[in-house]
Amino acid sequence: MPFKIFVVNPGGGSTKLAYFEDETRLLYEEIEHNPLTLKELHTMEEQIEYRMKQIDEFVKKSDIDLSKMDAFVGRGGAFFPLKSGVYFADDDVLQDVKNGKVQADHPSNFGAVIVNYLGKKYKKPSFFVDPVSVDEFDDISRLSGLKQLERKSLAHTLNTKYVAKKVAEKHGKKYEELNLIVAHLGTGISISPHRKGKMFDVNNANDGGPFSPQRTGSLPVTGLIKLCYSGMHTEKEMLRKVTKEGGLMSYLDTQDLREVEKMAEKDDYAKTVYNAMIYQIAKEIGAMSAALKGKVDFIILTGGMSRSEKLVKGLKTYIDWIAPVEVIPGENEMEALAFGALGVLKGEEKPKRYKDFVKYRR
Repeated sequence: MPFKIFVVNPGGGSTKLAYFEDETRLLYEEIEHNPLTLKELHTMEEQIEYRMKQIDEFVKKSDIDLSKMDAFVGRGGAFFPLKSGVYFADDDVLQDVKNGKVQADHPSNFGAVIVNYLGKKYKKPSFFVDPVSVDEFDDISRLSGLKQLERKSLAHTLNTKYVAKKVAEKHGKKYEELNLIVAHLGTGISISPHRKGKMFDVNNANDGGPFSPQRTGSLPVTGLIKLCYSGMHTEKEMLRKVTKEGGLMSYLDTQDLREVEKMAEKDDYAKTVYNAMIYQIAKEIGAMSAALKGKVDFIILTGGMSRSEKLVKGLKTYIDWIAPVEVIPGENEMEALAFGALGVLKGEEKPKRYKDFVKYRR
């Protein structure tokens, strides 16, 4: 009998749900949330209650019997720094999320909490896999240049690790045998070097790296400081400016790459902005090849923007001299979560306890 797995992936404006039997996804739904409703939900409990109610409504309509599931698995968020792997979504992580003891306030934090509740309700195990806060940094990767500001490992780790293992498998290798650069190209961009199974550096998409559809990436520091103290913007407005209103949004008033590519065909300014984003992505990939001392087996392009043949072609003109380029488009998060839980159910991986592996607590 195949293992039955229910997957929950909360995001900023939606909650993605999926039902798997072993490796096969039999059902998928993305529940879109009203942004005005979300604005009125001020606490984690209100967010969870709202999303759980919508999950219940979906389950009733789809005739899925959650009591027949073998496991529940949710996306892991910006928790304290953790090792890579599958974790029990237990009360320790639930309490840290409830008490705000996380590195960033993001809806991905809710995934482990929701499946914790579902697991308790149906008396089945619940897990999260490769959270945003996976930290495998080398010591030298942490230094920023200012003692008070340490570089943090916060990235699209779930998809990044999944596609890295898929490429290794495709070429008859183990992930731990290869040196890879993985570029997750979405509304935020994170580019990471992987040395023999260890993601030892990455640009935090909110803090640096290339500009993306929504985020500014690295900025001229002195100019940024002057803007912050200009009196023109509050702290909240500045944070929104660099994480939600930067990049393509700042230059072209849209974050839709397809729209930008159409604009670039007719407008020289839009073409310059588009090419500048590709240029910055390529520069970051080049920097990560230096971090690997030039010993790179494959470069992997993934995330939503890698669906664009035009963008991929443009990037290759800069980077294909470094190493062969593999493209695995999309986010692949639902599969990554399901496969992580499946590995535990099959006895191929032993799940970790949050309290045993968290590096920095309270």
